[in-house]
Amino acid sequence: MNIKKTKIGVLGGSFDPAHKGHLVISKEAKKIFKLKYVVWAITRQNPFKKNNPQNLKERLKDCKKTIGLNKFIKVKFYEDIIKSNKTIDLINHFKKNKKNEIYFLMGADNLINFHKWHKWKLISKNCNIVVFDRHGYKKKSLKSKAFKTLGSKSVTFIKFDKVNISSSQLRKI
Repeated sequence: MNIKKTKIGVLGGSFDPAHKGHLVISKEAKKIFKLKYVVWAITRQNPFKKNNPQNLKERLKDCKKTIGLNKFIKVKFYEDIIKSNKTIDLINHFKKNKKNEIYFLMGADNLINFHKWHKWKLISKNCNIVVFDRHGYKKKSLKSKAFKTLGSKSVTFIKFDKVNISSSQLRKI
C-alpha cells in the first residue's frame, strides 16, 4: 500500500526582518513541488550571525504581516518545543509524522556555509534540500564543500526571478 505523502516546505531563519524574498521563494516552492504548506521556522538567534536580532515577538508579528493572506504559510517558533535551535532537530520533529515529506528551503548564500551546520549531511538524508539562487551567490555555492559533497542528487537548485534583497540589507535602511 502506497501512503500519500504530505509535502511540507520548511524555511528557517531569524527573519530579521521578514521580506518579499521570503514570500517569493515560499510561493515558488509551493508551486514547483506542490507543497501543502510552508513553515517559516523562526530562530531566536542565527548561530552564524553576530548581531542580536530584533525581539522574537516582533519578528513573529512581522512575519505574519509579511505573509498577509497567504494562508499556506505557517509562522512558528519551534525551539521551545524541540528544545534545540538545530535544523536537524527541526527536520526530525517534522519527520516524526511518517506521512510528511520535507523540503528544506534555503538561499544559495546559505549553501556556501552549509557544511558548518550541525549534522549537515544527515539533514540532506532526511529531507529534500531546495536552494534558491541569490544574486551573486550561485557560482560560489556550486563550488561549496556542501554542494561538492552532496551533489545535484541531494540538492535541487531553483532558478527564478530573484528578489535582490536580504534581511541584512533591510536592517541597514
